[in-house]
Amino acid sequence: MPIKLVTTAAALRTESARLLIEQHGGSQGLVPTMGALHEGHAQLARTAVEQNDVTVVSIFVNPLQFGEATDLQRYPRTLDADLELLEAEGVDLVFAPDVEEVYPNGEPMVRITSGKLAEKWEGASRPGHFDGALTVVAKLLHFGIPGACGNNGTPPHYRAYFGQKDAQQLTLVQRMVADLNFPVEIVPVPTVRAGDGLALSSRNRFLSGEEREAALVLSRALRLVEERANAHQPLDLDSAVALVESQPLVKLDYFEVVDPATLEPLAENCRETPFRGEGLAIIAARVGPVRLIDNVPLSS
Repeated sequence: MPIKLVTTAAALRTESARLLIEQHGGSQGLVPTMGALHEGHAQLARTAVEQNDVTVVSIFVNPLQFGEATDLQRYPRTLDADLELLEAEGVDLVFAPDVEEVYPNGEPMVRITSGKLAEKWEGASRPGHFDGALTVVAKLLHFGIPGACGNNGTPPHYRAYFGQKDAQQLTLVQRMVADLNFPVEIVPVPTVRAGDGLALSSRNRFLSGEEREAALVLSRALRLVEERANAHQPLDLDSAVALVESQPLVKLDYFEVVDPATLEPLAENCRETPFRGEGLAIIAARVGPVRLIDNVPLSS
């Protein structure tokens, strides 16, 4: 069945209902994106298609997430290529609204406040970013609620898919859904990497060849910490930081090991004593003009 593009919330609900009824569907998945899709997004779509009877992907460049107008204008728009990628993955519906559809009265006067979880890391570097991100995610999750009942008249199971590369955003979305009782299951999808280890990102296209090579130090440093955790060794984060700082084209913002649920730094002794338990190594750095983030889960 060819992929269908809709641009209004009303059309999304109508088409969602039609597909669920036609397919006797018992589940619907939503993949929120800002477009400029790559293999990481393809993996999100692929996972959603595998797990649901109907899959919706939203494409919306959210102005509330950008601190500067130039960043918003610079963000790539590649709708035709995005549709081609999503159709190849078996996605049923693409919801690509304009700004007036999502924010009909201009910028919303009431927004989701991301709270203490957003005060560190990306939130400290990009003030207001997560308030804007959670506000649009909340709206998209409501837009994507299945438009009809599934088998036996019961509501379809509703899932939404987010990549683990944006670890802090994923944690905040999970917390928002739990704290505010959204009727949706949040499904994390592992980070997709290029063959050389660089985490896939729409921002990678802005790296020069030399900068892209330099950016590999982020995943190498994370892998070093992961190998130590797997071997139950001290994490020796200082030496991993030194590895990143040895690359002149990379300006480190933060590199830390945190609790995956709270994003608070783990006890300092994990740097010098054998690592035990669960953790998340997170890193952010500017490589030339491009800010990159990455992370790796740790367990022992």
